Amino acid sequence: MHMDRVNAHRPSWLGVLAVYREPRMVAMLFLGFSSGLPFYPAFQTMTIWLRESGIALPLIGMVAWATMPYSLKFLWAPVVDRMPLPLLTRLLGRRRAWMLLAQGCIAVGLLQLAASEPTAGMRRIVIWDVFLTFFAATQDIALDAWRIESAPISMQGAMAAAYQIGYRIALIAGSAGALTLAQSLNWHVSYVGIALLSSVGLVTTLFIREPQAAASRDSAEREARTVDWLERRAHWPKPLQHAGEWLLTAVVCPLVDFFARYRGWIAIVTLLLIGAYRLTDYAEGAMTLPFFHDHGYSNEQIAWVVKIIGLSLSVLGVFFAGLLVAKWGLLRSLVTGSILMMISSSGFALLATTHTPTLLGLGLANGFDNLAIAVQGTVFIAFLSSLTSPKYTATQYALFSSLFALTGKTLEGFSGFVSHATGYQVFFVYSATLSIPGLLLLFWLWRRSGAGMGLSPLALADAGGNARVSSG
Repeated sequence: MHMDRVNAHRPSWLGVLAVYREPRMVAMLFLGFSSGLPFYPAFQTMTIWLRESGIALPLIGMVAWATMPYSLKFLWAPVVDRMPLPLLTRLLGRRRAWMLLAQGCIAVGLLQLAASEPTAGMRRIVIWDVFLTFFAATQDIALDAWRIESAPISMQGAMAAAYQIGYRIALIAGSAGALTLAQSLNWHVSYVGIALLSSVGLVTTLFIREPQAAASRDSAEREARTVDWLERRAHWPKPLQHAGEWLLTAVVCPLVDFFARYRGWIAIVTLLLIGAYRLTDYAEGAMTLPFFHDHGYSNEQIAWVVKIIGLSLSVLGVFFAGLLVAKWGLLRSLVTGSILMMISSSGFALLATTHTPTLLGLGLANGFDNLAIAVQGTVFIAFLSSLTSPKYTATQYALFSSLFALTGKTLEGFSGFVSHATGYQVFFVYSATLSIPGLLLLFWLWRRSGAGMGLSPLALADAGGNARVSSG
């Protein structure tokens, strides 16, 4: 589709706003809250607890690797995509069953962290942190599949925005709420309070509807290649045949499907873009709260200025990003997100040069950072959603999201060493430069699609997102 025709069919701003009246948007809001709730307590909020307990910066940075399940969820996404849970799947459906199981385990993990003590040793904290993030990632696998399957591609920008608004509200609860409770009582009570809030996801999951795509998937996906494969191995024992069939349809076919739709360098560069796009966000994430602490800000100041005011502004950023995707398309929105993140990280570097900490400086730097993260994160979710095939929603989305999380978390784990060696000012300048590779890859994809050389994801996304590419 020619770009002029694309822009001619862009909806009006009022038309874009009308989609938020959909009931599924309210459900997405609460599910976004459930997804975001364990994120900060699993690491970023914990960095303050660990720092107050006398844990060294390099060790705090390495604790980020305990949250690696977020980055490796593609390994068990085929299980979540395919395997029914006893009783729960029959009662709730496949997506809701896995969501409910994960949400219950998230509550258990938070309660176990509440019973931990950093000064007694880090082993228990790391073990239960891995447990928490494993089931948080499992919830995300099923929840992302529910989100994509519950709405057409034309609504994915709005669904991503509703998800991110709920997610950001949960970040406020998991950071400002947790810090406030820790300041007035203690960290153990703080984590118990966060565990109680996990009931929001449990209740929402019980009331939402199971998407039809997940219910009819089994009968629709016995593709010719699977049948041929089984016929050639009819002499194998039945259990081995079933295992091979599952591996082929749940793991191999989703990968082959992606490379069949986005061929050659388009597919490779798209995967590189996914891995590089959010490096600035991840690199600075582990050191932001320790920086505020070391710069002289109290827990109460961090809670109110950084988490309540800053994250509240991020809700506005998420809402704006949803409108931006619908009005401008994904290409310009993705570029905008990267540029905003570079400016944001540079703002932290500027704050690091001040000798007397002020609430105004803290509020300005962090407020802009939250706006930038909100825009970048929301448009990226919509972009990843546009890449998935309806036949492999959970597996492909988990693969894409794991790819950027894996590269980001690996880099984040070394952030403590970098900041310790260079100081905070140079560290945040370094973080800002990490957005450059993503911008270069975006430019390459834009030139490639603009020259008419193949169907790139960005060309398809900027067609208004009104139709998904055929997965055949």
